[in-house]
Amino acid sequence: MQEFIVEADGGSRGNPGPAGYGAVVIDAATGRTLAEAAEYLGTTTNNVAEYRGLLAGLRAAHALDPTAGVHVRMDSKLVVEQMSGRWKIKHPDMKPLAMEAGRVFPPGRVTYEWIPREQNKQADRLANEAMDAGARGEQWTSSAIAQPTVPEPSGPPGDAVAGAARVRAALAERSAASPAEGVPGSGSAKADADVRAARTVATPTAGWGAPDLGAPATFVLLRHGETPLTPHKRFSGSGGTDPSLSDVGREQAERVAAALARRGTIQEIVASPLARTRETAGVVAARLGLDVSIDDGLRETDFGAWEGLTFAEVHERHPDDLSAWLASPDAEPTGGGESFAATATRIAATRDKLVAAYAGRTVLLVTHVTPIKTFVRLALGAPPESLFRMELSAASLSVVAYYADGNASVRLLNDTSHLR
Repeated sequence: MQEFIVEADGGSRGNPGPAGYGAVVIDAATGRTLAEAAEYLGTTTNNVAEYRGLLAGLRAAHALDPTAGVHVRMDSKLVVEQMSGRWKIKHPDMKPLAMEAGRVFPPGRVTYEWIPREQNKQADRLANEAMDAGARGEQWTSSAIAQPTVPEPSGPPGDAVAGAARVRAALAERSAASPAEGVPGSGSAKADADVRAARTVATPTAGWGAPDLGAPATFVLLRHGETPLTPHKRFSGSGGTDPSLSDVGREQAERVAAALARRGTIQEIVASPLARTRETAGVVAARLGLDVSIDDGLRETDFGAWEGLTFAEVHERHPDDLSAWLASPDAEPTGGGESFAATATRIAATRDKLVAAYAGRTVLLVTHVTPIKTFVRLALGAPPESLFRMELSAASLSVVAYYADGNASVRLLNDTSHLR
């Protein structure tokens, strides 16, 4: 029997006040997100919004497989205890919603679990997106349902991080608070760098229906851990000494591996061929029980004669070449390195190949500063100079989802919370 996890949340800004809900359906065996739902409700209470989120999540699960078993996770103690039958339902606004939720699946096929708010981030985000839209005067809904698939094992039998246990663990706190480094002088963002593009499935309710795009190919972009060159902000591309991780870098790889194991959503791992990315990927793969595939398209830019130098040293030795490089994506580093335009062409081809190969799956791409920034830039349709306006720390996580209609959604940028 198929097993789903439903995570739901609701909120009201004022209680009663402008309210919304969010809900997600997750395949318990693989950790894959199969469906999302959200809606702006107008003025109502927190508790009513929580019940509406539960109802939407159960309906989405039922639409995927009416014979499935469902485990509901919510941070509302009231809803969990009332739906579990341990608390009475007295409020007149909640009674009909609870009765309706109880009728979606037959008795005994749904279980409930209370979780802390920090473990319900995905549903909470959807609810807040709906309330934000309401604050702008939009009667907003969002829904996306993918066709369920036969669960695929994500690791060897008995792997302690496989299956539903991984999904039930806490999601790591999202933040971005490490200083910029990597390509010298390229990081200038100082505030929280979470980027969430408008969801392609989100549509106003005035006569428009959301397209059924299925589950996206989701790329979790991991920058490798520190090398001996990283703290000194030296150019370190694909044409240099190919350094391995430092002791700090190996510790960072262990920390990100633990965070990804808690999230439990990674299904494949693909890495750049360079030593620092292969080593980082190997640490994560060992923790998740997965194999690592190598793709040359994920390698770092070749910085030519600048390899191993600091930005100041390049400015002193090659001032004209550096000025040209900063001014145009077509300019190459001194000595026949790779231009940002050439890197973008390579990354776009690699992206298209991987999206086709991993449609509907969540893939960890272990790569470098310039490739990750290029993935994000292309997804946003941003100009080449945006590469110099993104901060990307060692062992940071970014996320881009790619949909069947060709659109992309940047969901996360430079998350370093797992390193704290």
